[in-house]
Amino acid sequence: MITAMAFFAIEDSLLKSAATSVPVGQIMVLFGLGGAAVFAAVARWNGEALYTPDVISPAMRVRFVFELVGRLFYTLAITLIPLSAATVILQATPLVVVAGAALVFGETVGWRRWVAIVIGLIGVIIIVQPGTDSFSALSIIAVLGMLGFAGRDLASRAAPASLSTALLGVYGFLTIVLAGAIYGLWQGAAFVMPSGTAGLLLIGAILSGAFAYGCLMRAMRTGEVSAVTPYRYTRLLFGIGLGVLLFGEEVSGTMILGSGLIVFSGLFIRWRGRQAQKG
Repeated sequence: MITAMAFFAIEDSLLKSAATSVPVGQIMVLFGLGGAAVFAAVARWNGEALYTPDVISPAMRVRFVFELVGRLFYTLAITLIPLSAATVILQATPLVVVAGAALVFGETVGWRRWVAIVIGLIGVIIIVQPGTDSFSALSIIAVLGMLGFAGRDLASRAAPASLSTALLGVYGFLTIVLAGAIYGLWQGAAFVMPSGTAGLLLIGAILSGAFAYGCLMRAMRTGEVSAVTPYRYTRLLFGIGLGVLLFGEEVSGTMILGSGLIVFSGLFIRWRGRQAQKG
């Protein structure tokens, strides 16, 4: 899990660097095609068909919409706002998933966990700082990306069990291609031939993202979920660290406070969940 979070942060930093010379829409198209090719190769290696009727099931259609929103807005976020801020806001995803599981799937969430969810969302508000001179409307893009990923995770729970991790990866990355095409048309920026440096950055991002995704699935499928999930928050350290070292970003007191509330809430919710299972 820690390795996965490290390579996701590396992927983000490589995409952010590539965006200085390549249009964001084009980056998403190339990144999506590369990732889809990697997972398609894995699926074929495992003898899986790349298409089954389950791919267009109702749950998968819902997942597709949320994946589109999450991928589009989070990619925009890491290219338009500090990497550290986008990474911190993304960590609120598990809180929204827990709330959504209660509202959509009827899962039992006690008042203590609801309080923790509210505290975590207050942490997001502290980071975004609406109504202050420090507020940037662009930070809302990261919030929309986070909400998209939360919806995707919820829809994944209802996705047909027949769809393997590799197939979900194929269609997840193809969604990035569509998101990039849509944004490219809206932005109106002509696609360019990436320089050698930009090409290497994109290849590195594709390989880092695919490797991170594989590590994440391995952790979730072979380790006890309650034991490995808290290590997702190590992405905060990697994201903030790379933001400071590579992009000269500054970490404010409000970001530290907001991050602390988000992490505390997430860990408390996981702990309460384990206590409920024991009870």
